[in-house]
Amino acid sequence: MSLYEQWKNIAFEETDQEKVNQFWNEYCEIEKGFYESILGKKQDKITGTLKDLAKEYGVTNVYFVGFLDGINDSLVEAIELEGLNEDSEIDIQIDFEKLYFNMLAVKADWLYTLPQWEDIYTEEKRKEIKKEYNATKTVVKDDKIGRNDPCTCGSGKKYKKCCGK
Repeated sequence: MSLYEQWKNIAFEETDQEKVNQFWNEYCEIEKGFYESILGKKQDKITGTLKDLAKEYGVTNVYFVGFLDGINDSLVEAIELEGLNEDSEIDIQIDFEKLYFNMLAVKADWLYTLPQWEDIYTEEKRKEIKKEYNATKTVVKDDKIGRNDPCTCGSGKKYKKCCGK
């Protein structure tokens, strides 16, 4: 079983809600440690073998794959997680703006409120990213087609006599 499959089994296959909550509470603290370290060092590039990086961050190989799974959408180039093993070479470039945006999107307030962000982006820049995020959540309704308006299909008929039937 690959490391990624092991991660999915641990993180997403458990059915006992108490165990699920306990796992995610523990993992979120571990994840917070990853980001405190990365953001504190302004480290947007991570390289090395998976087992060495897991050891450096003080986690198991499976949990490090979990970290990679979580950050994958925030990388300049996403990596293929399924084929990773402990000897896989990891060479990732983190896009901090995407990372902050994605943290907002998953409502990870324990991550996007980390004080280390202050050294990476000014408060104004973080507000700008939050504003961009909020704009993606705004629903814009199209104008309603009236019964007597020309049909949108281009037939030249009134909507009520064409597609509105």
